[in-house]
Amino acid sequence: MKTVTINPGNVSFQVNDEETILSAALKNGLVVPYGCKDGACGSCKAKITAGEVDYGTYQKRALSEFEKKTQSILLCTAKPITDVAITANLLSVAKEYQPKKLPCRVENVKKVTDDIAIIYLKLPANQKFSFLPGQYIDILLEGDKRRSYSMANAPREDNLIELHVKHNPGGLFTDSIFGFKSESKVEIKEKKILRLEGPLGTFYFRKNSDKNIIFLASGTGIGPIKAIIENLALENLQYNIFLYWGVRKPKDLYLSQNIESWSKKITKFTYIPVVSEASVEDNWKGRTGFVHHALMEDHNSLVGYNVYACGSPLMVNAAFDDLTKKLNLGEKNFFSDAFTIAADINK
Repeated sequence: MKTVTINPGNVSFQVNDEETILSAALKNGLVVPYGCKDGACGSCKAKITAGEVDYGTYQKRALSEFEKKTQSILLCTAKPITDVAITANLLSVAKEYQPKKLPCRVENVKKVTDDIAIIYLKLPANQKFSFLPGQYIDILLEGDKRRSYSMANAPREDNLIELHVKHNPGGLFTDSIFGFKSESKVEIKEKKILRLEGPLGTFYFRKNSDKNIIFLASGTGIGPIKAIIENLALENLQYNIFLYWGVRKPKDLYLSQNIESWSKKITKFTYIPVVSEASVEDNWKGRTGFVHHALMEDHNSLVGYNVYACGSPLMVNAAFDDLTKKLNLGEKNFFSDAFTIAADINK
C-alpha cells in the first residue's frame, strides 16, 4: 500500500497494490477531473512532483512523450510504485452525487437516424439517483464488462434517464440496439432489466462563473450538452450562450426541434450547426467544415469565455489546442468529455 498526496491542499490517501490513483481517490471520496477511466481521453492528466509511478497502458493521444517527460501522468492508469505527490485540481462534489450501482429498465428505444438511437431507462422509484447534467453512467454487462454513455437529460421527476447511442459495428452493446447479430448475449429491448453505475465523470456546468459560454459538440456529443442547456433554460441567464454542433450529414442533426425550443426559452442563445460532408443532394446552405473551425471564424478571442466540448477525441483535442493557442482561451476555461469508442468493441 502506498500513500498519494494531492496538492494544493496536502490531501493524502492510501492506494492498494495494483490500484490506480484515480480509483483510490474516488473510493476515498476525492474527486479530480476525469472522463473515460481507461487511458483514452486525457481528462485526468496531472503532474507528479515526487515519487515514482507505473504509467500503465494508455493511448498516445491522451499522453504524449513530451508530457510524460515533463512529469505528466494519467490518474486513471498510473499506479504508484513509491509514495507519490501530485498536483491536481480537487473538485468539490456533494455526497449525493457519489456513484452507486442500481437496476434500471429499458423503457423505450427510439431510432432517430439509421445509426443513432435514443434509449430511455427507468430507475427504481424507491431509490434516489442524483446527478449533475453532463455526467455519464456505466451500463454493467456480463464478464465485468461495462459501456459508458452520457446522460442526455437533466434530472426528471419521472426517474427517466435518456441516452444517445451511436451504432458502432461490432459493438458489444450497440449491435443489439440496431438489430445486428452479435456474439455477445447482450439484448437491448423494451422492459429489459439492466444494471448501471453512476453518476460518473466531471463534465458538468460550473455555476460559479459569470463568463459567456460556448458549447462545442460533435455527433452524439450533443447529448450531455443537451442536458446542461435544458437545465440552464430553467434559470435567469445573463450571459451569452453559443452552441456549435458538428455532424457529417444534415440528417444527423436529430435534435433540431429541441434546439428551436431552447432559442425561445434562452434570450441570448445562438445556434450554429456545421456539416462536414454535405453533398449536392443534401441542399445544405449552412456552415461546413470542422465544427471548431466555425467557432474560430466567428470569434477573434475567447478571453471571458468558458468552453464545454463533447464528442470525438479528435475534435476535443484539436479544439483544445487551437482555442488555447490561437484564441487565448485559458486552459482552465476548457471543459471536455471525449467519447471513446474503442471500449465498445466486442472483444
